Amino acid sequence: MVTEDSGAAVAGERLQKVLARIGFGSRRACEDLIANGRVTVNGDTAVLGRRVEPDCDVVEVDGVPVGIVPGAVHYVLNKPTGVVTTASDTHGRETVVDLVPREPRVFPVGRLDMDTSGLLILTNDGTLANLLAHPRHGVDKEYLVEVDSNGRAVPERVLVRLRRGVELDDGPTGPAVVGQPQPGVLRIVIHEGRNRQVRRMCEHVGFPVVRLARTRIGPLADPSLAPGRWRLLSTDEVFALSTAATKGGQVASRRE
Repeated sequence: MVTEDSGAAVAGERLQKVLARIGFGSRRACEDLIANGRVTVNGDTAVLGRRVEPDCDVVEVDGVPVGIVPGAVHYVLNKPTGVVTTASDTHGRETVVDLVPREPRVFPVGRLDMDTSGLLILTNDGTLANLLAHPRHGVDKEYLVEVDSNGRAVPERVLVRLRRGVELDDGPTGPAVVGQPQPGVLRIVIHEGRNRQVRRMCEHVGFPVVRLARTRIGPLADPSLAPGRWRLLSTDEVFALSTAATKGGQVASRRE
């Protein structure tokens, strides 16, 4: 079995201890992950006894980056309407940060406009935040959209336009998944993160949004989470989100 020198002069924290701390199982289970070659540090396959510096080393499990900074927290919030997606507001309006614990300090990943409700992740984990926010990763986001259709169904030709992409003032949108579970209510899945994109798409095809809620971020959905409520994400959910951002996977992390 290959190990690294664990002399007192070696800086950092043992890798298996770090993985156990962030929820990858017992110390023994994490040693097995390392021994089986499933963990890398800065691109190199890790060996038992490897030490890491949380502030500078990049650790991946099965090719997926994992945040290892001590004290990282991950919240999912069902943002209600009327709340702004910022850490602070110069106009004194309630912010999403006001709805979660004050310590440790967290920040929202992406944004929902004030009139939009739904799922939002807040964290102090820069690794996860960067993965989810980077445009090239294209994590799916699903929205339930009530449009102004005078009580009638939106025509199929309009849904086809949305699916193919429409030309907005900042360029064409990518292909979208669009369904209509009931007349005038659309379910739209996009992988881009432009400002007010769903609203602008619907307005462009002649059906302005009346109500808009984000119901899923990648593999994460939680229909039981009431507006204004939050909860901690599990290690499995955080890893599923990281996997979706890294590999385009859709590892299930739903609460039905």
